[in-house]
Amino acid sequence: MSHVTGDWLTCPATQKVMTVLNSTGHRAYFVGGCVRNSLLGVAVWDVDIATDLLPDQVIELAKAAGLKPVPTGIEHGTVTVVSGGIGHEITTFRKDIETDGRRAVVSYSDNITDDARRRDFTMNALYADQTGQVFDPLNGLDDLRAARVRFIDDADARIKEDYLRTLRFFRFHAWYGDPAGGMDAEALAAISANLSGLETLSKERVGSEIKKLLSAKDPAPAVAAMAQAGVLAAILPGADHRSLAPLVHLEAGEPPDAIRRLAVLGGTDIGERLRLSRKETMRLSVLRDVAESGDPAAQLGYRYGAQAAIDGHLLLCAALGQPVQPGFRGDAQRGGAQVFPIKAADLMPAYQGVALGKRMKELEDRWVNSDFKATRSQLLA
Repeated sequence: MSHVTGDWLTCPATQKVMTVLNSTGHRAYFVGGCVRNSLLGVAVWDVDIATDLLPDQVIELAKAAGLKPVPTGIEHGTVTVVSGGIGHEITTFRKDIETDGRRAVVSYSDNITDDARRRDFTMNALYADQTGQVFDPLNGLDDLRAARVRFIDDADARIKEDYLRTLRFFRFHAWYGDPAGGMDAEALAAISANLSGLETLSKERVGSEIKKLLSAKDPAPAVAAMAQAGVLAAILPGADHRSLAPLVHLEAGEPPDAIRRLAVLGGTDIGERLRLSRKETMRLSVLRDVAESGDPAAQLGYRYGAQAAIDGHLLLCAALGQPVQPGFRGDAQRGGAQVFPIKAADLMPAYQGVALGKRMKELEDRWVNSDFKATRSQLLA
């Protein structure tokens, strides 16, 4: 019998919630990501709980125990119970009645298998009781151990319940799958048959999934499979995955960065199609400018910042299939640390207005082209 362990499980605040939920003879289980990640030995960020208690019963029990229930998703059967300052999402067992590819109509159930069957992948249909003992109603443990991402039951039906599951399939493969083992053929066939459903998804949901996917250690195999299945072209027209694998290889020493990787994929209207923030869209534009500039790393570090210069160089090398230049990181950091020694006041009152701005630009260019060696006195002479 498998067990999960970890600080998230033994946390007194969380244990109190489970004790309260189990106190009346009902059942409560940890479910999904916390169980999956714990079994894989990776960090647990969110703790979700499934129970045969109805939402009103959860609220009543929580209040009686001095905990704070918040009906955050009451229409979906979810109540957030705050214990020790920690929010715990508690959702009643459910089963799907009908779906439209974006949302499902559900009814409550008292059966853990019903609840498991409405989830997306077998590795997410894993449950654990208060002691950490794992319950596996759909044999998801075998898939998890084999690093195999597999839809529950019929892949076509699961995708039609929520077309975002197409993107989640590739994201989970990037994070938890084994590229050497290939991808589930039934899943890929169902994905290709339901490409039109991607058009119904909100741009925010699509953008969130793509950024999570690209934040994996090596998303290149998953993105290549997306391209082959027609998914990449559907969500990012004009994107080209071929430089992503070289970029990941060149990134050694750099943490995964979704925006850097989006920049190497390219495509039209990325910011709008993925509903990126203004800051993300600006950074994407800067990285492209840096990659295309051809200026020395030190100059790019000064003008755009050291990290942008490093990212831009990696993008350029990945696109050209070239190794990185020796010392480029140090040059970029050196440039990023430079401070132009001339202030506007140094040129006044001899220069004013437009003439002042022009002269400042001339001197700055001269200083930069000297590799930042020209002194203040030399520039003002």
